[in-house]
Amino acid sequence: MRNNGNFIEVDFFQKNKAGNVVCGDCFMSQKLKGEGRVISVLSDGLGSGIKACVLSTMTATMAMNFTAMNESILRTSTSIMNTLPKDMVRKISYSTFCICDIDCFGNVKIIEYETPSYYLYRNGRFVSISKEKIPVEREDLENTFLWISEFTLEKEDRIIFFSDGVSQSGMGTAKMPFGWEDGAKEYIANLVNQYNDISAKELAHKIVNQAEKNDGYSLKDDTSCCVIYMRKPRNLLVCTGPPYDEKNDKYLANRVREFQGKKILCGGTTATIISRELGAKMEVDMNIVDKELPPISKMEGVDLVTEGILTLGKVERILTEGDIDRRREAGPAELMVRMLLNSDKITLLVGTRINTAHQDPNLPVELEIRRNVVKKIKFLLETKYLKDVEIMYI
Repeated sequence: MRNNGNFIEVDFFQKNKAGNVVCGDCFMSQKLKGEGRVISVLSDGLGSGIKACVLSTMTATMAMNFTAMNESILRTSTSIMNTLPKDMVRKISYSTFCICDIDCFGNVKIIEYETPSYYLYRNGRFVSISKEKIPVEREDLENTFLWISEFTLEKEDRIIFFSDGVSQSGMGTAKMPFGWEDGAKEYIANLVNQYNDISAKELAHKIVNQAEKNDGYSLKDDTSCCVIYMRKPRNLLVCTGPPYDEKNDKYLANRVREFQGKKILCGGTTATIISRELGAKMEVDMNIVDKELPPISKMEGVDLVTEGILTLGKVERILTEGDIDRRREAGPAELMVRMLLNSDKITLLVGTRINTAHQDPNLPVELEIRRNVVKKIKFLLETKYLKDVEIMYI
């Protein structure tokens, strides 16, 4: 999400409680492109397992939908409270939540209910934000409150919020008898100071993995962390397919040469055009092999050169499945996906010359026309991964 020339990166990571097959926490994030808003919600269901998963998902879904419709905080919270039951033994709500709503001007509103307090890391230190305390009006819930805070996001700010699987990790041990909440701040500060440009994705991973380490590599609770990071956008250009008119080959090559950011060429004909026009030598690299795809190539001034439609088709499948973090393969499609996910502003420059091979009825059904695959990739990157994506046809 772009904001005054900056990009708001949102990412999260979670691990299940040891021995559980589902996570009792639920994270959702949505970009409202027309309004320039980013809404993120983290909910923690009471306990763990299927029941916690269902309740946290209900809570996160309601919180997301009400917030997107600009409903008031009180109505949103009241609706959630009245829908969810209360634990009759512990006398507490079945689900907690934290809602973060960022508008197109970088104005942030955060609503917390029974969840660990978020962190705001700015200019090398944690900043305290004043919060408004609002009682929850429900007869069977006593002494519970919503906390609302508002501030304006600045460049290089990081917002970190998490479930109590993070803050309570290590609880009862000699080093952390009361949990990791205070130690987490020191850990985060050291990481950011050491790696100034650490991404939201990587920071969330490291926090959850450290919480697991605190619990002796056997998590005592479902553990989730979300990081929101405002920074200069990371640009990526993906060129696939030759231009409709051969006269535009030079224009395509100039776009590649002048682009400020990382560059991918996807397609043998596309790569051949760039190599010819720029006088850049291209060599096949057999060190990275995928039995489903042709090998990648190397070209000076370009970060990745792959085959075309087959690679794009596999990229679309990986993005749909969303399992890139668990994949051990490092083939052309995996490399391309990682570059896409590590970028913010992605320009897809699509050539419109028809390749008759892709119309052959004897080829597999999934071998779709390049433009349709690219549109699917754009949709996934925008809706599932909150990237800014533009398609340009040539």
